[in-house]
Amino acid sequence: MAAFQYIALNGRGREEKGTLEADSSRQARQILRDKGLSPLTVDVTQEEKASNNFLANLLKPTLSVRELALVTRQLATLIAAGLPVEEAILAVSKQSENPKTQAMLAALRSKVMEGYSLANSLAEYPRAFPNLYRATVAAGESAGHLDLVLNRLADFTESQHESRQRVQQAMVYPIILFVLTLAILAGLLGYVVPDIVKVFADTGQELPGLTIVIISLSDFVVNWGAAIVVLLILLVIGVQRALQIPSVRMAWDRRLLHLWLVGKLSRGMNTAQFSSTLAILSASGVPLVDAMKISGQVLSNTWLQQKVAEATVKVSEGTSLNMALEQSGYFPPMMLHMIASGESSGELDEMLVRVSHHMQQDVEMIMGVLLSLFGPFMLLMMGGGVFVIVMAILLPIINLNQLVG
Repeated sequence: MAAFQYIALNGRGREEKGTLEADSSRQARQILRDKGLSPLTVDVTQEEKASNNFLANLLKPTLSVRELALVTRQLATLIAAGLPVEEAILAVSKQSENPKTQAMLAALRSKVMEGYSLANSLAEYPRAFPNLYRATVAAGESAGHLDLVLNRLADFTESQHESRQRVQQAMVYPIILFVLTLAILAGLLGYVVPDIVKVFADTGQELPGLTIVIISLSDFVVNWGAAIVVLLILLVIGVQRALQIPSVRMAWDRRLLHLWLVGKLSRGMNTAQFSSTLAILSASGVPLVDAMKISGQVLSNTWLQQKVAEATVKVSEGTSLNMALEQSGYFPPMMLHMIASGESSGELDEMLVRVSHHMQQDVEMIMGVLLSLFGPFMLLMMGGGVFVIVMAILLPIINLNQLVG
């Protein structure tokens, strides 16, 4: 069966849009007529059309973290209640208010009804359901505990969403301060100072050193401000393009891990992501070597990805997880000790969950400290810049008053 999008007229002559499943467009039209609707257009969904088109695959719909967590939680609840997978997907699609999500879930249901597993059906939408998600679902299907696995995935996705929201909310105030600081200083140097300079030029008096520096800085901003903005934009684009080169990205990521404070934050975020991913995969029944391969792929730092890949090879050769990660030299001692304890006690899954919580708390603590310091720093920078400019303007006026007196 395939998923079709339709536009039809109801008994009152109003248009209705939606999706349905049928073996052909002819059958889809008949289904609409049976419902008392007059079909205007019945087309295969864009998701079905794009299945063999590489460019269209890049444009396939995606899900936000919030939507993914909601869909996962609803599926887990319905499957735990005893509903077959295809009926659970149908119920979730009707619950969604997003037409694109409805169409995507309808196409997923079609794949499931054709005999594909849920994990294989999800592979049609890699942008909506990442590799970690699909591998965990596959493990749940093979173990016969799909509802439990989906609940774990929902918890994991919701915690990601909450962490991202906390960071975004904490960043709002510092970003506003930063933009205001740049705007105020640029406005003073670009518009206020040049007008004051004209007054000073007419008096013919000798200007203080601070005023001369500010005037020179103002001239620089007026003459080269636009060029500097363009150069900064080109620089950002050039850096982004350069980081797309694997060797450059690898060198950059390696250097980033050794920078003061930034390296600690990057290492903490990546190790937290690795441990949480490894925890959910291992707890879902994925073999450790396969779980490490998938967990390494979700890391944002390519140098750490390589180190995890090397550790994966060592684990497949019989080395313990603790020793393999320790030899990489980039994982925190606390994390290694907790993993070693889990391996020795036979409770690695539970210990990995504790590790992920511990690492996430460390990252959030560092981020909280940095963001709490960034706001006052921006205020000091803005106040200091305005104070210097005002003093540079007032000093010649004070000198002029003294000469007149």
